[in-house]
Amino acid sequence: MMNRILFVFFLFLSLISCDSASEREKEIEKIPVDFEVVRFDKLFAEASPQSLPQLKEDYPYLFPKQFPDSVWVNKMKDTIQQEIKREVEKKYPEFSETEDEFYSLFQHIKYYFPEFEVPDVITVTSEVDYKNKIIYTGDYVFVSLDTYLGEDHKFYVGIVEYFTRNFKKDQIVPDAANDIAENYIPKPASRTFLANMIYYGKILYLKDIWLPKQSNWRKIGYTQEQWGFAENNEEMVWRYFVDNELIFDTDANLAPRFLYPAPFSKFYLSLDAETPDRLGQYIGWQMVKSYMNKNEVSIQQMLKTDAETIFNNANYKPKK
Repeated sequence: MMNRILFVFFLFLSLISCDSASEREKEIEKIPVDFEVVRFDKLFAEASPQSLPQLKEDYPYLFPKQFPDSVWVNKMKDTIQQEIKREVEKKYPEFSETEDEFYSLFQHIKYYFPEFEVPDVITVTSEVDYKNKIIYTGDYVFVSLDTYLGEDHKFYVGIVEYFTRNFKKDQIVPDAANDIAENYIPKPASRTFLANMIYYGKILYLKDIWLPKQSNWRKIGYTQEQWGFAENNEEMVWRYFVDNELIFDTDANLAPRFLYPAPFSKFYLSLDAETPDRLGQYIGWQMVKSYMNKNEVSIQQMLKTDAETIFNNANYKPKK
């Protein structure tokens, strides 16, 4: 009898939560956001030495003054640039679907952070500079389209798989959300593993509320299989961190083992090759979600709260 009562109670809470989320989304959909998408990749590809002065006048922020015009003219004629242009045009003849995703992202950010100034979105090419796929400056979000041509594209031969798996169109907006989120979160004040886990957990929490329709594995940049491993082995991962006293450890090697992109997480166990990378980020995310679910604090307060306070008040219990 008691189990049935508890079931009904939690079902009731779930329905209330769903109704609340639905109402919130209706409010967010009404928020107007004004921004421009500039296909600068196309504009530059179609430019000539004669039209270059006008292009520089229209987009001065894309032409550093220390470079003479000859640099841009040579770039126009460069065979590699011409091939990049062809491949980008083939993949992105239009950008409307991604523009709609940006519109929704900006609405959600504006809802939670009303002071947010909506940036213009500028598409460019970068000779596959995959370490700068997205650059957010406040006024602009620059999207390097030649780093989003699909994980098996010929341009990416020689780049490790744990990077290329996210060189996809549907990763553009999650990556942009990540770059914007970093501007709202103070860098960790402590060097502990916990502080760094919580830092990434806060970023992922913002992506959670800003991209509610996006899949969880895409928010963190996993495949579905990697996400399944993280969910199914959450308790094992947490137990490893606790048993090996890593939570408050300041060893700098913990970051490349569990927080940074890599072939896999490094437990130094036989199962390592089966694991996704960045499992420390995943645990930090679950901890921040637990903290927000169990404490009456605003998002702004949480972002400023130190890692140890979040840890002590999250009452985090991993999924079994």
